[in-house]
Amino acid sequence: MAEVSAADVERMEFQLALRRRGISDQAVLRAMDEVPREYFVSADFAESAYADRALPIACGQTISQPYVVAYMTEQLDIEPHHRVLEVGTGSGYQAAILSRLAREVMSIERYRTLAETASDRIKTLGYTNIVILVGDGAAGMSHTPPFDRIMVTAAAEEVPERLVAQLAEGGKMVLPIGPHSGPQQLVKLTKQAGELTRENLVAVRFVPLLPGRAREL
Repeated sequence: MAEVSAADVERMEFQLALRRRGISDQAVLRAMDEVPREYFVSADFAESAYADRALPIACGQTISQPYVVAYMTEQLDIEPHHRVLEVGTGSGYQAAILSRLAREVMSIERYRTLAETASDRIKTLGYTNIVILVGDGAAGMSHTPPFDRIMVTAAAEEVPERLVAQLAEGGKMVLPIGPHSGPQQLVKLTKQAGELTRENLVAVRFVPLLPGRAREL
């Protein structure tokens, strides 16, 4: 019988923890298992890569806890033909998860340092359906066709209308909404016949969604 390594045990416990917390979409669970989270954290936090908590990354940002990543992904209900926009690349981990489910992922990051580091990680892993750009995430990508799904990984104080305009008919957007220094709610927006329906999901705490590109490179 083959010996089970400590890393194998850690990954099994990781999957079990997600299931216990209610993640049931098999495609999402496979994506969470396939993408090596340890590639997306700094060496100082490598031993905590699979712990269910947010971890600091460069530029004062964070990589979200695994459960939040899985939950937000599950709520988007991504299909293989979908084009997905992610606002806030960060470490690149969420984009990597999305890329295992969608046809194409476009991700915007306001910090050049984060964007370039995430791009290097994505290339190393061989994920070819992700494009990471430096830009104003709050403005989205108005020069591209509408997106089937949009995920925002920073908290907006109100619904970002410029992003709503880039959501395809029947499309869904998941994002945190609330004050930057107060309680925030994860929200799912669905566009039908040009109208939005809103579903409040769970309480969360995210870094703020700031306009423009960061001065710090």
